[in-house]
Amino acid sequence: MRAGFWVENIRQALDTLASNRLRAALTLLGILIGVAAVIAMVAIGRGVQHYINTQFAAIGTNLVFVIPRAAAEGNAAGTALRDISSLTMRDVRAIEQAVRGRAVAVVPVIQRFGPIESEGREAVTVILGTTPGYASARNWRPLYGIFLEEGHILNRSRVIVLGLTPARRLFPDVPNPIGRTVRINGIPFRVIGVMSDKGGSAFGDYNDLAFIPLTVAQEMLYDARDPRTGELLVTGVMLQVARAEYTDEVVRAITETLRAQHRIRFQDEDDFAVLTQFELVSIFGQISSVLTIFLGALGAISLLVGGIGIMNIMLVSVTERTREIGLRKAVGARRRDIMIQFLTEATVITMLGGAMGTAAGMALASLIGLLSQGEVQAVIGMDTVILAVGVSAAVGLFFGLYPAWRAARLDPIVALRYE
Repeated sequence: MRAGFWVENIRQALDTLASNRLRAALTLLGILIGVAAVIAMVAIGRGVQHYINTQFAAIGTNLVFVIPRAAAEGNAAGTALRDISSLTMRDVRAIEQAVRGRAVAVVPVIQRFGPIESEGREAVTVILGTTPGYASARNWRPLYGIFLEEGHILNRSRVIVLGLTPARRLFPDVPNPIGRTVRINGIPFRVIGVMSDKGGSAFGDYNDLAFIPLTVAQEMLYDARDPRTGELLVTGVMLQVARAEYTDEVVRAITETLRAQHRIRFQDEDDFAVLTQFELVSIFGQISSVLTIFLGALGAISLLVGGIGIMNIMLVSVTERTREIGLRKAVGARRRDIMIQFLTEATVITMLGGAMGTAAGMALASLIGLLSQGEVQAVIGMDTVILAVGVSAAVGLFFGLYPAWRAARLDPIVALRYE
């Protein structure tokens, strides 16, 4: 068909819409709401996925976590260390041997929640007994002073490195508290460092931590010996894998080593859990993907409702224009011409609604991003825009097909007599 034919059909469609402005506006509104909902919800869903990836990237790079099964099942709160932990320093040394060459850091940790006091002030925070490798594995540098060093571990030095949050609570008027003294369970510790701002998120305040030498935590603060073997306990082990592709191999090596260390029989369950950073990202990513699909489906329902509205409006239009259809057929218009005319009208109105809905969806997504105070930024891809506009056009064609077919089937003599 000639280009002029389509131009003329589009012009006639626009004239018809202009002559029935209210009806056209109501039809446009249904499509606009549907397209706007789809674009806004998909954009926010992708923004949430990006936010999750960013937050996990802030934790560190290529990390693997080994924790006791009781901690993995959430049964560790308020329980003595010897009753929940199955991990010992002997296990840590065995893991170091098993992953040699594939992990750049193996960091044992004792993690407890408790108060730190200084000069009449108190900060309740997470106190980590750990080793110097923790800071490098987390890609975290001190803002003031230094992090823990090997000498602090070997000499069982009573030193502490504060995160920004407990540092501000304990020393609100002191920008740099290096050299100050704090107390944990009545034991004095000298502040040797304050960590830089690690940020925070829905997962918590990354700055709400304090670090002391692992040996001090094991022997002075907590009951950290296995009553059966006398081995020093840890609440977890953090590993930084040298390269991402080594992760699965490292997980297998850790699992085999610990099962052998703990003499776990073939049919028995592990008394530990091995989690990777990629698994955590994947779990949250799947949740956000399901949420995105669900929200997009709600928008699709709006599009469906808008499509049904188009069909109803077009059927009314066919009835109102019966004499016009009969006249066009009488002067030589074919069924195909009548059908194309009505399909063009349906497509034009949905394309206009799609374009307006796209703009509204972008604006709505940006507004939601602003309301989240920049925490979640809408991610609007061209594929989403093309899909939304394409679907709106398809809706127009699909729901305009029956009214167009009905108009094309009218008998011209009957149509000309229609009152």
